[in-house]
Amino acid sequence: MRRRRRGGGRALAAGAALRCARLRWAPLGSAAGPALPAAATGSGSGSSSSSRRRRRRRRKSSTMAVEEEGLRVFQSVRIKIGEAKNLPTYPGPNKMRDCYCTVNLDQEEVFRTKIVEKSLCPFYGEDFYCEIPRTFRHLSFYIFDRDVFRRDSIIGKVAIQKEDLQKYHNRDTWFQLQHVDADSEVQGKVHLELRLSEVITDTGVVCHKLATRVLECQGLPIVNGQCDPYATVTLAGPSRSEAKKTKVKKKTNNPHFDEVFYFEVTRPSSYNKKSHFDIEDVDEVDKMEIRVDLWNASNLKFGDEFLGELRLPLKFLRQSSSYEAWYFLQPRDNGNKSLKPDDLGSLRLNVVYTEDHVFSSDYYSPLRDLLLKSADVEPVSASAAHILGEVCREKQEAAIPLVRLFLHYGRIVPFISAIANAEVKRTQDPNTIFRGNSLTSKCIDETMKLAGMHYLQVTLKPIIDEICQVHKPCEIDPVKLKDGENLENNRENLRQYVDRIFTVITKSGVSCPTVMCDIFFSLRESAAKRFQGDLDVRYTAVSSFIFLRFFAPAILSPNLFQLTPHHPDPQTSRTLTLISKTIQTLGSLSKSKSANFKESYMATFYDYFNEQKYADAVKNFLDLISSSGRRDHKSIEQPILLKEGFMIKRAQGRKRFGMKNFKKRWFRLTNHEFTYQKSKGDHPLCSIPIENILAVERLEEESFKMKNMFQVIQPERRVLYIQANNCVEAKDWIDILTKVSQCNKKRLTVYHPSAYLNGHWLCCKATADNTPGCTPCTGGLPANIQLDIDGDRETERIYSLFNLYMPKLEKMQEACGSKSVYDGPEEEEYSTFIIDDPKETYKTLKLIIEGVGTLEQEHAQYKRDKFKKTKYGSQEHPIGDKSFQTYIRQQSEISAHSI
Repeated sequence: MRRRRRGGGRALAAGAALRCARLRWAPLGSAAGPALPAAATGSGSGSSSSSRRRRRRRRKSSTMAVEEEGLRVFQSVRIKIGEAKNLPTYPGPNKMRDCYCTVNLDQEEVFRTKIVEKSLCPFYGEDFYCEIPRTFRHLSFYIFDRDVFRRDSIIGKVAIQKEDLQKYHNRDTWFQLQHVDADSEVQGKVHLELRLSEVITDTGVVCHKLATRVLECQGLPIVNGQCDPYATVTLAGPSRSEAKKTKVKKKTNNPHFDEVFYFEVTRPSSYNKKSHFDIEDVDEVDKMEIRVDLWNASNLKFGDEFLGELRLPLKFLRQSSSYEAWYFLQPRDNGNKSLKPDDLGSLRLNVVYTEDHVFSSDYYSPLRDLLLKSADVEPVSASAAHILGEVCREKQEAAIPLVRLFLHYGRIVPFISAIANAEVKRTQDPNTIFRGNSLTSKCIDETMKLAGMHYLQVTLKPIIDEICQVHKPCEIDPVKLKDGENLENNRENLRQYVDRIFTVITKSGVSCPTVMCDIFFSLRESAAKRFQGDLDVRYTAVSSFIFLRFFAPAILSPNLFQLTPHHPDPQTSRTLTLISKTIQTLGSLSKSKSANFKESYMATFYDYFNEQKYADAVKNFLDLISSSGRRDHKSIEQPILLKEGFMIKRAQGRKRFGMKNFKKRWFRLTNHEFTYQKSKGDHPLCSIPIENILAVERLEEESFKMKNMFQVIQPERRVLYIQANNCVEAKDWIDILTKVSQCNKKRLTVYHPSAYLNGHWLCCKATADNTPGCTPCTGGLPANIQLDIDGDRETERIYSLFNLYMPKLEKMQEACGSKSVYDGPEEEEYSTFIIDDPKETYKTLKLIIEGVGTLEQEHAQYKRDKFKKTKYGSQEHPIGDKSFQTYIRQQSEISAHSI
C-alpha cells in the first residue's frame, strides 16, 4: 500500500517519476513549495508549448508592472581610454607589439580603438559614449595584440563590476591588467528547480531522490561568432560523481532546456516516521553538491568551450525540500589563477557611469516649470538654472542637462540670451569677452554640439576624410622634418588644406542651423551694446564660439565630433593640429595675428594668409550667421550622412529562385536614402528611399537564431532583415532609422516581431505573407534627428545634481540671508556665489530645496516598495547579484536606524 509521507512529498511506485505542479520560488528556510512538473525519468524531456506560453506571459506581466509604476531606468557610460604602459614584450626579435583596446559589456564587444603599432606603451586617447540597452555585470576592457596571420591574442584585461563603477566615477585611474583565462570568462544566468523527495518502493523501503530541472539560461556569451549551448548536471560527493547532459540548443544564447534529471541521493532503508534526513547517510548528504556546467558545443578540435558553472550544496535543502531560483553563472574555482599583478602592465581609464530612474512627467512639473522660467527671472542670477551652474563643481555638469532640457521645450535661445547678457555686463575688457569657462560658454558649446553635428558633417567631413586617407606630409617645423621631406612642399600641402577648409567654412553660412544663428544674433547685439566704442566686438563675440569652440576643436579632434571613428594616427593628428591653429587665428580677427603664434615657423606660414580677402570673408560669414532674418528656412538639398558601417543582411528574395542567404554589406544612411553595397565606396546594390521606410523594429532572436537583429519594413510588406555587430550598434541603427523616417505618412502601426519562414509568420502563425502585423509598432520618437531629447530624463538629472550639491544650496541660502540683513562686505566663504538680488535668489532657493525634497521622498518610497516586492533569486535579481545584495544591506541598515 502506498502512503503519503509527512514532510517528504508523495510516495510513488519504485522507479516512477515524481508527480508535480509548477513550483513557486521559495526563499531558503521557508515552507516547501509544490512539487516539480511531470517529466520523464533519465535525461529529461523537452520544453512543452504550454510551459513556453507560461514563461512568455510571466515576462510580459513583469514588464507591464514596471510601466504601471511609472518608472523608467536608463543606463549610459562615457569612457576615456587613455594609454597602456609596460605591456609584456613580444617573444619575437623586435619585442614590440601592435595593440588595440576593446570595450565590452560582459563578453560582448561594443567598441574598438585604433591599432597602435610597434609600442609597449600605446597611447589611444579615445572617447566612447553609449546608452546601455541591457543589464550587465562587468564593464570589461581587453588589450589585444594584432596578429596578421592568426587570431589576435589577448594580452590582458580590466574588468570592473557594475557595483564598483561609482568608485572610479569621472577620474583618471590606472588599472592593472589581469590574465584572461577561458575558465574565468563568464556571463549569463541559469534558472533551476530542485526537489529532494522520498520514494517508497512497493517493498516498503525508502530511498531519497533529487530532481534537478534546468529550465533556461539567459545572456550566455557568444564564442567565435556562435553559441550552441548545453548543460551538464552533476551530483558530486566524497565518494561518488554522477553526471547527466541536456540536449544541445543550436544558435541561441538564451536556450530553453526544460529538462529534468533524477539522482538517487541515498540508498534504500527501512521505512520509518523520522525526518527524511534522519538516516545513516545524513553526513554524506551534507557533503554532496549539485553542479551545473554550461558549455558551448564546438566543431573545433580543441573541444567545447566552458561558459560558466553553478555549485549548490544539498544541505541547504534541509529546511525546504523544494527550491527554485535564478542564479548568475560563476567562473570555475580554478579560473582565478593569475601571475603577479604587475606582469602585464596597466591601462589608464576614465569612466562615468550614469543610471537614471525616471518617474512619469507629472512628478517633475514643479522643478521643470521653475527651471523653464529661468529666462524670464530678473536678474537671471536669481533663476534656478543659473543657481545650478553656481553650485555644480564644474559648469559642464550643469550645462549638459540644462541645454538639453531648454532645447526640448524650445526655450534655449531666450535662456542663453539672458545669461549671456548678464555675463557681458560683468565683462570689463572686450578682448576677454566669452573667453572664460562660464555657464554661458559651456551652454553655447553644448548647444553647438547638439544642433551643429550635422552641420559639421556637411562642412568638414569630406576634407577630413581625405586628410586621413591620403597622408600628405605637412610638417613645417624644420626640427621635426623626416628624412626625404621638403619644407617648401610640406608648406604648400598644408596651405592647400587650410585654404580649402577656410573656403568651405566661410561659404557654409546658409547651412548653419537656425538655433545657432539666433544665439549668435543675441551675442552680437549684447556685445555691441555693451562696448559701443569697439566696432570689432560684434564679430569677436561670435567668432570666439564658431571658430574657437566649434570648427577649430572639430578639426583638431574629429573623433570627438563623430567626423572620424577613431583618433587619427600621429602624422595625421599633427597635420590637423597645424590646420586647426591656422583656422583659429584666421577666425579670430585679431589685429596682430603673427603675435598669436609662439612658434616662428607658424608666424612665417601665416604670411600666406595675411591678406584682406581672408578678413573680409570671415566678416561676411559672421554677418550671415548672426543676422536676424538672414536667410530662408528651406531645407538643405545636399544629403547629410547620418551613419554608415558594415552589417550582415539577409537577401530579400528579389529573384524568384534566388538563395535568401546572409551576406556582409556596407550600409549607408543619409537623410535621403538607406543603401548598402559590397564595400565602402562601391556602387549601391540596393537603395531604399527614406519615404519607403514604413517601420524599423527589433527582430526576435528565434527567427534566425541570430542575436542583435532588426528589420526595415518597406511597402508591400517587403522586409529587410539586418544583423548589427552588437547590442549598442543595433540600438543606434534602430534609433536613427526610426527618427529619420518618423514623419513618413504611411508609417505602419503594427508589425510582425518574427520572420516569415516556411510559409507562415513565426509570431502569429498566419500563412499569408501580406498579413497585417500582430504587434503594435514602437512609437513616440521625435522626428527631429538632431534633438532626440527626453525632457523628464534631463529634469531627473538636474534633480540628482541639486541633490548632490544640497550642502552648497544651503550655504548659498545662508549667503542670501547674510547679504539681505548685513549690507556690508561679503564674507569670504560666500564670495564664490554670484548673488545680485539676495531676496529673489533666496525665494528661488527655497522652491528648489522644496522640489528636490519632494522628489527625494518619491525616490525613497519607490526604493522601499521595491525592497518589499523584489525577491532575491528572481529573474531580475538572480542569486549572486552583488549590487542587489549591497542594496538589501543598505535598506536593512536604514530600517534598523529608523526603528
